Amino acid sequence: MGEVDQLAAAAAELSIEAADGYELHYTHLPAANRRRSAIVAIHGAQSHAGWYGRSCERLAQAGHDVYFFDRRGSGLNQVDRGHCPGGNQLIDDVVRAVKHVRREVGDVPVFLLSISWGGKLALMTLKKNPDLVDGVMFLCPGWFAKVWPSMREKLAIGWSYLFWPHRRLPIPLGDPALFTGSDQWQRFIREDPLSLRLASAKFLMTSWFWDGEIRDAGSAITIPALLMLGGEDRIIKNERTRTFFEAFASRDKQVIHYPEAHHTLEFEPDPDRFVDDLLGWISEHLRR
Repeated sequence: MGEVDQLAAAAAELSIEAADGYELHYTHLPAANRRRSAIVAIHGAQSHAGWYGRSCERLAQAGHDVYFFDRRGSGLNQVDRGHCPGGNQLIDDVVRAVKHVRREVGDVPVFLLSISWGGKLALMTLKKNPDLVDGVMFLCPGWFAKVWPSMREKLAIGWSYLFWPHRRLPIPLGDPALFTGSDQWQRFIREDPLSLRLASAKFLMTSWFWDGEIRDAGSAITIPALLMLGGEDRIIKNERTRTFFEAFASRDKQVIHYPEAHHTLEFEPDPDRFVDDLLGWISEHLRR
């Protein structure tokens, strides 16, 4: 777990300014030796960059600059915890992050790595900015959820959105077993002080609105795309996700399925397996 603390300490010194002045913190792991590409990573609803230390280190060791951005209100971003002004602002944050990285790394390919709910944000970003990056990776993306708020919770979210949009309400992912079958990593999630457990009504409704908007987003995805799925995922609907992905406009699509894996591939007993596959996919697309 020490690698998580080390990453958090490094990220505390790194940030960019969003269009509205919000300070967005990120973790940068520079490529070892010659830089081959840059990877902009975005996380899920509850997680943050600190969950993904091992995979980030391996990507960097293989020659890829890793820029892992904590979403506004999440992780190291302590201002307005769990809140967002709206969907367009979240999209603009990603666009600014990618443009910042392109200025830093120069003429190398830039890939977008999206995890869980970050896959929904990535898809919405690319729907409006289809040429933003050179390729996109979706790890168990949150396009079609198995886990939903109860009817009572939905009513509370809707009422609060209209009259109290900053009101914090539970993210419906309170059980760490949804993410992983590992007792060790379940304990980590349970005790992680940076995990986001409450989100504003505005954020939750933005996510719900996007559920409708992503339905035609696949026609905008013409860049190379990779989808990774875990067969034991309790958070997303795998078959619907795969069918949706296979209808993307891109002619360069690949699906990798891990039958025994849970939602957070990072927390699997052998996380090197999915990282090896990521590295293989990236290397293949650097040769094109």
